[in-house]
Amino acid sequence: MDITMRISVGMLLCFESYLNYVLLISVEFAVWKFMGQEMVLTIFIPDGKSEYSAFSTFGDYTNDGTVDIHKNPANRKETGNWKACRFILGNECCERLAYYGMGTNLVNYLEERLNMGNVRASNSVTNWSGTCYITPLIGAFLADSYLGRYWTIASFSIIYVFGMTLLTVSASVKGLKPSCENDVCHPTSSQTAICFAALYLIALGTGGIKPCVSSFGADQFDETDKTEKKKKSSFFNWFYFSINVGALIASSVLVWIQMNVGWGWGFGIPAVAMAIAVVFFFSGSRLYRLQKPGGSALTRMFQVVVASLRKSNVEVPDDKSLLYEIIDAECNIQGSRKLEHTGKLRFFDKAAVETASDQVKGAANPWRLCTVTQVEELKSIVRILPIWATGIVFSTVYSQMSTMFVLQGNTMDQHMGPRFKIPSASLSLFDTLSVIFWAPVYDRLIVPFARKHTGHERGFTQLQRMGIGLVISIFSMVVAGVLEVIRLDFVRRHNYYDLEEIPMSIFWQVPQYFLIGCAEVFTFIGQLEFFYDQAPDAMRSLCSALSLTTVALGNYLSTLLVTVVTNLTTRNGKLGWIPDNLNKGHLDYFYWLLAILSVINFFVYLWISKWYTYKKAKGTAS
Repeated sequence: MDITMRISVGMLLCFESYLNYVLLISVEFAVWKFMGQEMVLTIFIPDGKSEYSAFSTFGDYTNDGTVDIHKNPANRKETGNWKACRFILGNECCERLAYYGMGTNLVNYLEERLNMGNVRASNSVTNWSGTCYITPLIGAFLADSYLGRYWTIASFSIIYVFGMTLLTVSASVKGLKPSCENDVCHPTSSQTAICFAALYLIALGTGGIKPCVSSFGADQFDETDKTEKKKKSSFFNWFYFSINVGALIASSVLVWIQMNVGWGWGFGIPAVAMAIAVVFFFSGSRLYRLQKPGGSALTRMFQVVVASLRKSNVEVPDDKSLLYEIIDAECNIQGSRKLEHTGKLRFFDKAAVETASDQVKGAANPWRLCTVTQVEELKSIVRILPIWATGIVFSTVYSQMSTMFVLQGNTMDQHMGPRFKIPSASLSLFDTLSVIFWAPVYDRLIVPFARKHTGHERGFTQLQRMGIGLVISIFSMVVAGVLEVIRLDFVRRHNYYDLEEIPMSIFWQVPQYFLIGCAEVFTFIGQLEFFYDQAPDAMRSLCSALSLTTVALGNYLSTLLVTVVTNLTTRNGKLGWIPDNLNKGHLDYFYWLLAILSVINFFVYLWISKWYTYKKAKGTAS
């Protein structure tokens, strides 16, 4: 118990240090505001220089169309930058603590308390997790079209907290939680229904928040200011770092509480963490820069498609200056800059060809004639889609941490010393530690080193960064497969087929978790930055949601693969690759399958990357 308490206290002290860091910036900024004079705050914050300039000399107001909470033009000195991002990072840290505190060990809760087998519990988790990454499309549409990112986050946070509260009640209140005798639980259909209702309310709540928070944080940096633009690239690294600070506490302290104290406490603490996340978010309201919603992006894209089809017989002129665009320097799409014409996907250029029938008095019919910027918006989305598709297999590999890695760990010796037993789901803390280690190393060491050799301001291009992560993910599956081969050989040699936990330390799983964490820093953070950077200004939440759907489809693909593999390998009465007793199965074959799919996916990615054309924005936002 002493060891357990020391570990718990240590994790909580780590979290306290992170909050102290956030508060330190707040105090320093308050001092600067009180002094009312020009000064530089030399505290360590992630802007690439270990110091933070309290203001920029690039004019008093931003040039990207952002406004403050009162809908006035955003003052560069008083809003945005790291002084606003500290609240966003604190919010994300607490929200991810809540999400992972509930989701990391969910497969064990479903298996033990809702009496599900390995396959059903695994598929239930991946289906739920997939939904958590599909619902961001709803939040993104509302944020870009109507509510804006700030109010979308605020609205869906309420749903999120309600779902977390209901899950806590379903696991702690007598009559709502399953009754158990001799470690065997007997859930009723209504108890199961309440549990899943809570889970899918959480999926809706987190879906509304996910696509908005990273984009909202990036909105705090004006792309037209070179200094702020550089800081924005650093923001994504520290945003993902904050995610994993929360995940670290969730996968260690909270998982231990769930397995040793009770599920009521194990779900109740994440619910409180989510409430704290909401407080963090609203505390920074006066400092935020808000992008105004630009109207329905889907409508604008459909207009381009319809106009292109209507003019399918029209020739696109060689002189691109003849294509239709408004004369004003500002774009006519709210909160967006104009986009330069690109040569690929020329069919859609037909929508911007002005014909005699378009020469009528009054405003142009948007279903017949579209601006170059509107056409380029659609082109940007179409160009992103192949890159997006290659992230699905990577997400399938990533999803194994919450399913197959946990089930594999359940069969191994989980003791750390004579008294303390580490839950198998807590091994994901090594993935988190890997991210916490590699994120600052990448930002502080790898980027400057790579910049000297590549000449690129980010060190690597976004596509190169994602590609490196895809390669690392292949090795994670190879390592997991090799470990399972060794484990099964150990079972066979000692006839441990019916032993629930074989005398082989669970810490042999650490390398596969560590490799996935390293891959995340390259691929997932690269995706966050890529989809934000390459999205049209008025469609950034939508594109952030699009990047998250790769995680959803990766989970669904995992469910499909497990289902197909189970059906094919259990024919004629065989146990199959993934039986309830993994000692009699071949989980290693499943890992080899994922490794092969990852190799194929990587070569497809290389081919697509060579084809990709980066977008070019110009002018200022309206």
